[in-house]
Amino acid sequence: MKLLEGKTSLITGAARGIGRAIALAYAREGSNVAFTDMVEDDNMKSLERELNALGVRAKGYVSDASNHENSQMVVDQIATEFGRIDILVNNAGITRDTLLMRMSEEQWDLVIRVNLKSVFNLTKAVQKYMIKQKSGSIINMSSVVGVSGNAGQANYAASKAGIIGFTKSVAKELGSRNIRSNAVAPGFIITDMTHQLSEEVRQDWIKKIPLQRGGTPEDVANVCIFLGSDLSSYVSGQVIHVCGGMNT
Repeated sequence: MKLLEGKTSLITGAARGIGRAIALAYAREGSNVAFTDMVEDDNMKSLERELNALGVRAKGYVSDASNHENSQMVVDQIATEFGRIDILVNNAGITRDTLLMRMSEEQWDLVIRVNLKSVFNLTKAVQKYMIKQKSGSIINMSSVVGVSGNAGQANYAASKAGIIGFTKSVAKELGSRNIRSNAVAPGFIITDMTHQLSEEVRQDWIKKIPLQRGGTPEDVANVCIFLGSDLSSYVSGQVIHVCGGMNT
């Protein structure tokens, strides 16, 4: 039996990278998949085709997760079209890295809005459907830097630390309704974003990792399968690090 058979998942920022890997992994486990991204481009269209080819129902939606009204609208549309939402993966996120002395107010506000406010927006919109169902799993994408901090990423680290506090609070608020809330904290994951770093910087990161390699989006997706499935039915309010032992 597939671990997510009969479930419907909503994944934000899923057209590429970690979000895309989660969407594909969920579909292989039998979940119907609704996913969002900022623009309807070739990445969104190709993912939609790949997901449908796996034999599940799948659809991409253009949505700005940082916009409260827009988030509510797209969640209502997905709930109507798919009938239910069992799993929410808050994955949408950006970076605007620079030292604090050079960081503009705009860079701070943008990262907080996209990374943290989006989690509030989607969770608030989805909770009414999960409360009615008396079940649900909310998975929020944090980061190891949300726990340990990192020079040059004060805005990003603050947003990811905020996600952890939010996740634990939601777990306590909604646990009585059989709704679970957990966070995933990836470490150095090989994506298009990390490919923009120099080889020297990438190797410096890898030297800090006990497993001596960068992670893959699939490594993160596997943990999300566990958290979305009934295998984790007694796991809530937790932060699971996917970092190869880096944050140990």
